[in-house]
Amino acid sequence: MQAGIMVVAAQRDMRRAVFDALDKDGHVSVYSARDTTHAGILLEGRPALALVVVVLEGDARDAQALVEQLRRLPACAEAPLIAVLSGDASLRPAQLPAGVSDWLYASQIESELIARWHRLQRMGAPTGPLSAAAVTNEVGDYRFAFDEMESEWLIVDAARGRILELSPALVRRSGLPGDRLLGLPLTELLAFQGAPVEEVMADDSRRWHACQRRSQQGFDSGEASARQVRHAGRDAVALVFRSDRAGVRAEVALSLLARLFGSGSADDRLAEAADLLYEEIGLDYLAVWSARPEEGGAPTQLAQCWRGEEQLWPSPQLQSSLRLVLAGQAMLHPGDARRLAAVDPLLEQLGLSGFAGLPLLDERNSVLGALLAGTRQPFGELAIIEPVLRCAAARFAHALELRRTREQGRAEGLLDALTGLPNRLLFNDRLDTIIREANRTGECFAMLFVDLDRFKTINDTLGHAVGDQVLVTTTQRLRSSVRASDTVARYAGDEFVVVLRHIVKSEDALRVAEKIVQVMESPLRIDDGTELQVTTSIGVSFFPDDAPDAETLLKHADEAMYAAKSLGRNNYQIYEVSAEQAQQQNMALKSGLRHAEHNGELRVFYQPQVDAISEDIVGMEALVRWEHPELGFIGPGFFIPLAEETGLIISIGEWVLRTACHQAQEWERKFGLRLRLGVNLSAVQLMQPNLLDIVSSALDDSGLDANLLEMEVTESISIKAAPNLVENLHGLHRLGCRIAIDDFGTGAASLDYLRKLPADRIKIDQSFVRNIGVDPDDEAIVLATIEMAHRLKRGVVAEGVEIEQHLQFLRANRCDELQGYLFCRPLPTPTFEKLLLERQRLLTAETGEA
Repeated sequence: MQAGIMVVAAQRDMRRAVFDALDKDGHVSVYSARDTTHAGILLEGRPALALVVVVLEGDARDAQALVEQLRRLPACAEAPLIAVLSGDASLRPAQLPAGVSDWLYASQIESELIARWHRLQRMGAPTGPLSAAAVTNEVGDYRFAFDEMESEWLIVDAARGRILELSPALVRRSGLPGDRLLGLPLTELLAFQGAPVEEVMADDSRRWHACQRRSQQGFDSGEASARQVRHAGRDAVALVFRSDRAGVRAEVALSLLARLFGSGSADDRLAEAADLLYEEIGLDYLAVWSARPEEGGAPTQLAQCWRGEEQLWPSPQLQSSLRLVLAGQAMLHPGDARRLAAVDPLLEQLGLSGFAGLPLLDERNSVLGALLAGTRQPFGELAIIEPVLRCAAARFAHALELRRTREQGRAEGLLDALTGLPNRLLFNDRLDTIIREANRTGECFAMLFVDLDRFKTINDTLGHAVGDQVLVTTTQRLRSSVRASDTVARYAGDEFVVVLRHIVKSEDALRVAEKIVQVMESPLRIDDGTELQVTTSIGVSFFPDDAPDAETLLKHADEAMYAAKSLGRNNYQIYEVSAEQAQQQNMALKSGLRHAEHNGELRVFYQPQVDAISEDIVGMEALVRWEHPELGFIGPGFFIPLAEETGLIISIGEWVLRTACHQAQEWERKFGLRLRLGVNLSAVQLMQPNLLDIVSSALDDSGLDANLLEMEVTESISIKAAPNLVENLHGLHRLGCRIAIDDFGTGAASLDYLRKLPADRIKIDQSFVRNIGVDPDDEAIVLATIEMAHRLKRGVVAEGVEIEQHLQFLRANRCDELQGYLFCRPLPTPTFEKLLLERQRLLTAETGEA
C-alpha cells in the first residue's frame, strides 16, 4: 500500500495547488490540512508518511514553531519534509528551520515540487529532525548561491567538469532531456566565447561571460557566471545562464518593448514588429488579425509567423479561439493549450502547449483585432511573457486605430456629421462593393429606402434643432432594427437607406420593413418634454431580382417608397414593375430557365452544418444557384417560384438530388466523414406519385447510404392541399432517409406537421435566429421551438447564425446544430472540398493515422 503524503497550508489555494501537483503525479493517499491541529486529527492512528509538504508563512520564528509541531506527530516524525515559501513569508531560505529536507518557492509548486521529491528519493531522503547546518551542507547549499530559483542553473564537478545537476528551468527552456545531460562534459551544453571553459569555472568573481546554450532548436545566445559551491560533500562549480531572449529576462524584455514602440505606430511596419516579437521571445506561432464586426466581414490576417512546415490554415470561422478573442475575451494558457485542441483546429494542427490570445482594443475598449501567440512547449517566464504580449497587443491596437483614423481622414466628408452614418457618397461606394461580392457568391440582398413622413412640417414649425433630434432618434431606431452585418446610411435630408444582407426569402426583408414601421410609430420625446408622432414610408427592392446594378436598384426602391406615400404613408411597399414589363421579364426568365440545366448554368452550392458544442462539420445543405449568362447569379427565392409555376422544378429538383448525392458519395469515399446531406423538396416534387422511385434511383446510382440523405420539407406546404405528401414522406422514411422540417415557425401548421409527419429534425427559420439580441419575441420563439423539439425527441438546427451572440445564445439553450455565415457561406464544390480536406487532415492527426 502506498504511504501517504500530508499537505499543510493555511491558505486554501495553496493547499489546492500542492494537492493538484501531487495528484497529477499519481499519488492517491494525499491528506490536506489547514494547520497542525487539523493534521493531527487526519493522521490519528495512521502509519508513517512518505512525505510532508508544509507552506511556511510569517517569519523564521513562526516557521520553526510549525515544523516542530509537525515533527511531534508520530506519522510526521521521520518523514522527509519539503517547505514551500509563500509570498507572504518574511523568512529567507537561509533562515529555514531545522527539520526541513528541501524547499521551494510557491511559484514553483507546479513545475518543481515533484522533481524535488523525486530527487530526495534518489538521494535517500534524510528523515527525522535535521539541523540547519545539515540542510545547507548535505542537501545543496549551492541553491542559496542563486538570486531566484527560476534561473537556469547547473552544477558541475570541479575536478572533472561534468554535469551533476540541472535546474528544471534550464531543462524546460532548452527543451533538452535533462537525464541524458547528466554526466556529460559542460562543453556539451555551454559554449563560451572569448575564454576557455577552465578559466570560466575558476572565476569566482561572478563576472558574466558570453556564451551559447544548446537547445532543441540549436543554440540560444546569452551569458553565464560561475561560483564555487559544495555539492553532496565535494567541491563543485555552480553556473547560472541567462538568455538574451526577451521571454526570459526582464531587462531584455524592456529592450524589446522599447524597440517595438520605437519603430513607430505606422501600420505598414506592423508585420516587421510582429516578426521582431516572434523571434525575441522564442514563439513558435504568432498571428495578428484585424476585424470589423460592425461591418459584418470576415477578419483579415495582417501578419503570421510559424516555426514549422507550410500549412493549409483553418479558416478564421473555424478557429474558435480566434472568435472568442475577437468577441473581447482574453485567453492565457501557459501550458495546457492542448485541451483546447478538440474545439480549435488551429491548436490541434500546430500542437501548441502554450497559447495566448489577446484582443486588440482601442481607447473605447472596442475590439479592433486579435493577437495570437503560441509555443510547442509551455510558456517560459509567464511573469515576463504576459506583460510583453499585452504591451505588444497595445502596440498593434494603436497601429490599427491609427490606420482606421487615417482611413477616416481620407474619407473625410463621407460620414454624416449629425448622425454618424455613412453619407450618400460613402454608401454608394459600399453598395458597389456589396454588389461585386454578391455577384461572386450568389448572395441576394434587399434595399430599403426609408423616408420620414411630413418631416418638412416639423422643421418649419418646431425648428431645425427639433428636426435634428428626430433624425438622431430615427438613426438609433433604424440601427436597433437591423443586424450588425446590415448597412444603414443617411442618403439625404430625411431620407435613409438600409441594405439587408444574406436574404434567402423576400419575407425576411419584409419582416424588417414592417418592424421599422412599427418602431417608428412609437412617440418621440424631444428635449422640452413634448412628444411627437413621426412615421415613415419605406420602399423595398431586391438584388438581383429587381435590378443588377446599384443605380437601378436605388431607383426602384425610391419608386416603391413613393408608392407607400401614395397609399397613405406609414407603410412599406415592394417595387413592382408594370404588368407588361413583368410579363416580358417572366417570359424571358422562363425561357432561359428551360435551357439552364442543359446549358450548364445551374450550380449546386453546399453550406456546412456544425455541431453546436464542438463546431465540427456534421452535415451540409445542397443549395441550387442559377448563373445566368447575362444577369449573373439569380437568387433561388426568385427563380424557384418560376420553376414551380412552369413545372420545371421536377427536372431541376431531380438534377439537384442526383448531383448532390453523387458529390456526397464521392466525398464520403474520399474522406469518410459520414456527413449528412440535406436536399430541399418543393411542394410540386412532394406531390409526385413516383417521388420514391426517383429518390431510390438517385441513391442506387450514386451509392450513397440512405441514412446520410435528409429531405427538407418547408413548413409552408399545406398537408391537406398537397396530395401524396404524408404518404411520400413516410415512404422516404422507410427507405432510410431522414426528414427535416425547414423554415419552422413561419407557417401556420407547426404542431400539425410535428404530429403527422415523420420528422427527425426541425430547422428554425433564420428570420427568428437573426433577431436574437434584437427582438425578445423572436428569442422566445426560438427557445420554445428548441424545448418543444427536444420533448418530442427531435433534433434542432438553427439557420442564419451570423454573429457570436447568436452562437452563444443557441449553445446556452441546447440547440443541437447550427448553420450560417458565422461559420461558412454556401460554397461551390471545389471550395467545399478544400474545407473537407482541411477537416480530413485534422481527423487524421487525431487518430494518429498520419
